[in-house]
This record gives sequence, structure tokens and C-alpha cells, in this order.
Amino acid sequence: MFPIRCLILLALSALPGLAIAQSASLFPHGDGAARAPLIPARATALSGQARAASLFAGNGQLGFFAPLPDRSPPPQVRASIGPLSGSGAAAQLRSLIAEAESGADSYDAVIHGARIRPPGRPTDLTVQQVYDWIAATPGQPHAIGRYQFIPVTLRRLVDKVGVSPATRFDAKLQDRLADELLAEAGMLAFQRGELTRRSFMYRLAKIWAGLPLPSGESYYEGYAGNKATMTWARFDGAMAQIFPG
Repeated sequence: MFPIRCLILLALSALPGLAIAQSASLFPHGDGAARAPLIPARATALSGQARAASLFAGNGQLGFFAPLPDRSPPPQVRASIGPLSGSGAAAQLRSLIAEAESGADSYDAVIHGARIRPPGRPTDLTVQQVYDWIAATPGQPHAIGRYQFIPVTLRRLVDKVGVSPATRFDAKLQDRLADELLAEAGMLAFQRGELTRRSFMYRLAKIWAGLPLPSGESYYEGYAGNKATMTWARFDGAMAQIFPG
């Protein structure tokens, strides 16, 4: 009579694929790992520098974004889109971003959580005066302007475009800095057809916390009080209007 252990070994040898099947992961490595999920994870899955941002990611490293399928909104959504200021695509896109980030305060917006506000209207200040306000008021948020630049992003962009700190933080400069962020998000690649609209929208949502993901949540939902301030239908429909086809 065979011992029970021998019977078990014989049964396993008759099922050669069993061990392999049991060792396979639900999230396979190798070739399968290179396929990004259809709906990418938001900021709660990140750590380090990406999580350090409030309204802006502050990180130009965008290589891990995979193109996502383009799902245009139905006709009734497109028809409901309100007007966007500006004659060009970039100007209209900046207008849409401002709708989510700064509202009626526009270029003079200061984040509501700032207990000590700047010494004057942001557009009346120089870049250096904005820096001085940030340095003099630690422990509070400092997002400022139409596009709610946080300190790390503001300094990086100012250095990148070579602007003197003595330059006024006016509408012209704020638009110029926002255009740099649009370029970092891949706007030129999108306009050349190298990115889908949906993939470009995801990149924008990673930069501006007020913009939603398809789920309706901010990429930074719940982090430092961030949340999306417009619906996905509004975002998707407006993008279809700005960039038809």
C-alpha cells in the first residue's frame, strides 16, 4: 500500500501545468507589465516628489504616461460648453484651466488657505516680491495667480524662461509660464497627433489639481485638500471644442 505522500506526488506529476498556474501573478511582469492600465492610478499610488505637490506636480518627467483611448463626448455635451476666452487654442485652454483653478479672481487669485496674503495684488507685485511673501509666511499654502503656481513650480519656470525676479508678476508673465507647463504636458505632441486627446487631458490633470480624471476626481484627490473643481463632462467637452477632430 502506497503512503499517502506518494499518492499526492503522483497526482501532482500528472498535472504539469498546475505549479505554473499557481505561481502566476494577477499583475504579470515581463511583456505584460509594459501595458499601462486603461484608467491610470491617481496620486494616492505615488510617493516622493509627485506627492509633494499641492496644485502642481512640479515634475516634468512625463514618460510613464501611456496613450489612452480617445472618447469624444456625445453631441449634447459639446453643445452645452460655455465660451472660452482667447482666439487661439492655447489661450482657450488656459481659460479652461483658469476656470478650474482661479475662478473670478483670475490673475490676482491667491489660494484661500493663505492666512497671510501678499502685500498687494499679485499682478502689481514683482516676482521677487512674490518670493519674499513666500519666504516670510512659512507654514501656509502659497498657490498664486491665474494658474495657481506653487513656489517650487514658480521658481523652476521663472528660471527656465530666464525671467528677472524684478519682472512684474502680471498677466503676460503668468500666461507665458502657463504655456511652459502646457509644453511640458505635451501640447505640441498632441497637436501633431502623437498623443490622444484623452492622454493629453490626463497629463494636464497631473499638473492642475482642479482638473478631473474620468472618474471625476482630482489626480490629487484628498491630498492637501485638493479636489476637482469641474466635471469630467465639462473638461472633455471643452477639450473637444478647443481641439475638434
